[in-house]
Amino acid sequence: MAMLVDPPNGIGNVGKYYYSMRQTLFEVDTKYVPIKPIGRGAYGIVCSSINRETNEKVAIKKIHNVFVNCVDAVRTLRELKLLRHLQHENVISLKL
Repeated sequence: MAMLVDPPNGIGNVGKYYYSMRQTLFEVDTKYVPIKPIGRGAYGIVCSSINRETNEKVAIKKIHNVFVNCVDAVRTLRELKLLRHLQHENVISLKL
């Protein structure tokens, strides 16, 4: 379950909430309410969330240190580009 926490160093961004889930800090827009973790992999963690404005269920993926390693950053970009074009009932689609 997601737990609302204080921002790191006590300094938060306006319009953002901070949640802790499986020892991972999520900084999300206030319109999203994380519900529970739904997956974990080599690059990060995915949690299900609700968009308060549309009442739509969404997934938020937090990728650890995405820009520390150039190879990982390129792989992440490749994944995002592929997801934009995939349409299948078992694959989450990206909304822009």
